[in-house]
Amino acid sequence: MALPRITSPHSTGSNRTQRVMLLVLAATLPGIVALTWLYGPGTLINLCWASAVALGFEALLLKVRQRPVQFFLRDGSALVTAVLLALALPPYSPWWLTLIATASAIVFGKQLYGGLGQNPFNPAMVGYVVVLISFPVEMTSWPVPHGVGLGAGLQHILGIASMPDGWSQATALDAMKLNKSLTIEELWANPAFGHFGGIGSEVVNLAFLAGGLFLLHKRLFSWHAPVGMLAALTLMSLVFWNGSGSDSNGSPLFHLLSGATMLGAFFIVTDPVSSATSNLGRLIFGAGVGILVYVIRAWGGYPDGVAFAVLLMNLSAPTIDYYTRPRTYGHRKAERGFKMGE
Repeated sequence: MALPRITSPHSTGSNRTQRVMLLVLAATLPGIVALTWLYGPGTLINLCWASAVALGFEALLLKVRQRPVQFFLRDGSALVTAVLLALALPPYSPWWLTLIATASAIVFGKQLYGGLGQNPFNPAMVGYVVVLISFPVEMTSWPVPHGVGLGAGLQHILGIASMPDGWSQATALDAMKLNKSLTIEELWANPAFGHFGGIGSEVVNLAFLAGGLFLLHKRLFSWHAPVGMLAALTLMSLVFWNGSGSDSNGSPLFHLLSGATMLGAFFIVTDPVSSATSNLGRLIFGAGVGILVYVIRAWGGYPDGVAFAVLLMNLSAPTIDYYTRPRTYGHRKAERGFKMGE
């Protein structure tokens, strides 16, 4: 009997890698618009420079590994890594900072493991953590919304001039972590705070939420990982929320709309390669990220912990997969007790 010849789902049809990557890039547009409105063209400069670096290093390493360069460059995975990384970096980042972050993401986060589909860690988060640990001052120098001039920003990118006075300020997560005496009402007078979260980050998080819902509508991933992360972060912040006291770590709404929460929930933890594979596993994976994000924000050494939380859970993904493997279709569950002789 002749069997029908069916093409693999990853090579043609609606699940093509290139189509998936293009949809992810399209979903980042609301966030890009929000960041550009708040900080000027600094984010666009980051995007262009990071994309060029990512494609360049991807092509170089593919050639060294004797792989077809054009074929793998067209899948769009390197471009997605560059865009996600550029959106996480402060606008008007020095050119060398973006270079190191993007090169680390492509080289150490992706190609050294064999390329797309074989990386155990999220490449964008690898690049982000490398520069966050190595250059904490530059990575925490976010400009004041609507207060950045293009000329001064370009000079800062190229290293021609140092950062102008008053160009940056502490983020809301920084202010919340360092606060020891002010009540929440008093702390909210700080210009770093907006209505519910950090000034500017509220709009950016809502923009990435819109992009994430678009991807959910297109069924590019299941709801389990993002819902697990956001639910766990909400629960943790609710349990340890001390109202308006000076030792409060912030309300659930504050944590949902500050930092890189929505970018992480819909664009990072949903990575099909470095995350868990089953639906239950994705739910556990996302919940683990949410718990770790809150732990790092509240008691860790960094104001935002999305990148560290994701990488730690990437290490746990194989174990999660082992214990959450779905039952093979057509087979009964193994019985625990066996009679003698059976």
